[in-house]
Amino acid sequence: MEFFDVVNSMGHEQVVLCSDPVTGLRAIICIHNTSLGPALGGTRMWKYESDQAALTDALRLSRGMTYKAAVSGVNLGGGKAVILGDPRTDKNETLFRAYGRMVETLRGRYITAEDVGTSVRDMEWIRMETKYVTGVGGPGGSGDPSPVTALGVFSGMLASAKKMWGADTLSGKKIVVQGAGNVASYLISHLTDAGATVYVSDIYEEKAVNVAKKTGASVIKASDVFTTKCDIFSPNALGGILDDDVIPQLTCSIVCGGANNQLKSEQKHAQMLHERGIMYAPDYVVNSGGLMNVASEVDGYEQSKVMRQAEGIYDITMNILNISADRNILTIDASNAIAEERLAKLRHVHGTYVGSPTIRGV
Repeated sequence: MEFFDVVNSMGHEQVVLCSDPVTGLRAIICIHNTSLGPALGGTRMWKYESDQAALTDALRLSRGMTYKAAVSGVNLGGGKAVILGDPRTDKNETLFRAYGRMVETLRGRYITAEDVGTSVRDMEWIRMETKYVTGVGGPGGSGDPSPVTALGVFSGMLASAKKMWGADTLSGKKIVVQGAGNVASYLISHLTDAGATVYVSDIYEEKAVNVAKKTGASVIKASDVFTTKCDIFSPNALGGILDDDVIPQLTCSIVCGGANNQLKSEQKHAQMLHERGIMYAPDYVVNSGGLMNVASEVDGYEQSKVMRQAEGIYDITMNILNISADRNILTIDASNAIAEERLAKLRHVHGTYVGSPTIRGV
């Protein structure tokens, strides 16, 4: 499929290819939809196997941000960016400042934040070149969004448990958590505090060991993450893991985690989960706490308000699960329908966003 065919097929407004030979910057910024406001979404840094893989990831992630904002009631559009490189070895100030200048050229159509492979420090480097960045430290900044993301995933998991087993408790449940990053670490703390038995795995085993020591979880091998018997499987690493090979191996009743784009093919693999009797909590719904956190900086950050919003993901998730059951449709179709209805209602009011937002404190 040709480049523009790929972009148009997903409904994107703008794709920006960023290159700076001096710093080695190679990045892609995707703006999916700005009907609700400027596009907000994190910048991911990853060592992609190809440029095409990076573009595909950015396109899918930015589309997910549009739906995430719409279904969670946030008045922002959907965008996402990826920087091609190894986050363990290729980071430096000049690279991120060069990227910040690229973000600045968009004049507020895209506001960035941290994501997989980036940190608060990286956002502060970007802030040296543009005000269109959230998730920074200091006065007016929300800092690391991981605690809020984790609270939202936990809230969505409680709603899923209520729908599946009749009680919003995780006490005594066995939960496998894939990934041992910041979100997973905070999530596991919630889970163990709630009385769940948690197993954690990561491709970098030392990360899983460190999280297990802090939280009381048990470490399992990355090769066992899909086959370990459990009640809930929680993906919290990269996306695209639920595919033809993995789904038949799952032993869980619920899939609920913080990773974006967990379904390799949205319709096909949501249907496969449904046919196996596995409840899928749409990822962009339960992980929307991170968006709520960084979005709050646009109007002035208030942590207590954001935490209440993240807890509200329980009700949002329950509504989607109820609609799915009542209409006999997939959970992903129920959440997509809610998001698309809101976008359709407001698209004629806002159209395409062209202005520059005012971010307090900058």
